[in-house]
Amino acid sequence: MLKQILAKLPKKSSKSNSEDSSYGSISSNNLVDVINGFQFINSCNAITSRLNAVKRMSSSIFPAGTEMLEPHISFKDIPNSDKQNLFVSKLNFCSLVYDFSDPEKQSAEKGLKRQILVELIEFLASDSAKFSEQAIAAMCTMCANNLFREFPPKYTTRRVRGETEADEPLFDVAWSHLQLIYDILLRFLSYNSLDAKIAKKYVDNCFILKLLDLFDSEDPRERDCLKAILHRVYGKFMVHRPFIRMAVANIIYRFVYETDHHNGIAELLEIFGSVISGFALPLKKEHKLFLTKALIPLHKPKSVGIYHHQLTYCIVQFVEKEPKLAGIVIEGMLKCWPVSNSQKQLMFLSELEELMEMISLEEFERIMVPIFRRIRFCLRSSHFQVSERAHLFWNNDSILGLIMKNRQVIMPLIFPALEQNSQNHWNRAVLNLTENLKKMFSEMDSELLLECQDKFEKENSNLSLVTERRKLTWERLENDAGLQPAANNISTRAESSPCVVVC
Repeated sequence: MLKQILAKLPKKSSKSNSEDSSYGSISSNNLVDVINGFQFINSCNAITSRLNAVKRMSSSIFPAGTEMLEPHISFKDIPNSDKQNLFVSKLNFCSLVYDFSDPEKQSAEKGLKRQILVELIEFLASDSAKFSEQAIAAMCTMCANNLFREFPPKYTTRRVRGETEADEPLFDVAWSHLQLIYDILLRFLSYNSLDAKIAKKYVDNCFILKLLDLFDSEDPRERDCLKAILHRVYGKFMVHRPFIRMAVANIIYRFVYETDHHNGIAELLEIFGSVISGFALPLKKEHKLFLTKALIPLHKPKSVGIYHHQLTYCIVQFVEKEPKLAGIVIEGMLKCWPVSNSQKQLMFLSELEELMEMISLEEFERIMVPIFRRIRFCLRSSHFQVSERAHLFWNNDSILGLIMKNRQVIMPLIFPALEQNSQNHWNRAVLNLTENLKKMFSEMDSELLLECQDKFEKENSNLSLVTERRKLTWERLENDAGLQPAANNISTRAESSPCVVVC
């Protein structure tokens, strides 16, 4: 009975043995062809596995009963009713991320993904796209997977950037791929048919924070794309505007008070220049706090030259809306005015002149003394460019009008610096500007000029007397110290008469 049962079982095929024997009989001439065939099969298998992963992702997005299309199909080969499904399928395929540090790695998959990204751009450019909630979710997922990433750490040994120079930009090796995704995201946000009420569920606070983190990219091309995208997000989603302003302020706080390094401050300020111009009057307390707590402290970092033009534009926008803010800004600048950095002084002088053109007479009279004390310091600077720039304030008609109305206070502050320049400055151009300025003062109020001249001469004579008395006192101290024996220095020190040093 047992033999009958065993006889009915199927016998083991000897196909594997024959295959092994045939594989062993392959000639050496055909071995290369076989290996190439295996490589092609492995590449196809890798693409097939990626497509299977896309199918699994698509099955979680498409509702049951919806036909899922292969992502490699062209939009031209299907009817309009299926284009929405194909659009989502292509987005899901492009959500897969590859390593671009090695150009030879997964080159077939990268090529297919690039081809599909180009097709998505062409589809969005045709203005025939309709964005359902599934399409919006797939779009945000694809952009997040590809764009949001960690940047390499900034090493402390890196050369510190100067006031006006920047490090040589580092270009991302995956930029040819990232550029297409940025283009897709920008076209998506620019679509008029995009429903902001639905999209805001996916373009949420977390999405915006990660988008802002990308502004620290070393690649200037990426920061330019981000600038356009953030501008679209700010204009499209009004509900997110307060959060964006708060997040940018936090980036500035971290830059000023903690890290002292950020690559995208200039781009963020450029965006906020247009944002500030749209603020309604009267300005909200939140907006004034952004000026005083974020923008004014941006004058402190050493790298202010990289973004100073954008910073000045933002501050001017505030002052144009509310001129009283000019005094607050100038006071903040005077607190962090550079002393030994000539290039930074030149930037501050230019910004100060622009603000003084817009300041009211009442606000000017409140802060004119500290302003012209600082200008006096710049007038007598040994750096000829700083001194020249300070002299040019009197060529501005608006500032000259303010000076003439308050010459009784300003001229005595400025005159000593002009006299010192006439006597001691080394640069011929500065000497000529000083003489022209003294001539202008003489024409403006000759009597006041003579009073300032007399006061300066008296102060000089008093200073000479004090200097001479100090010199005689030190000579007497040196003589007394030289006459006494070294052994008796300690015993006679207490008995020596006190000497008054006049300084």
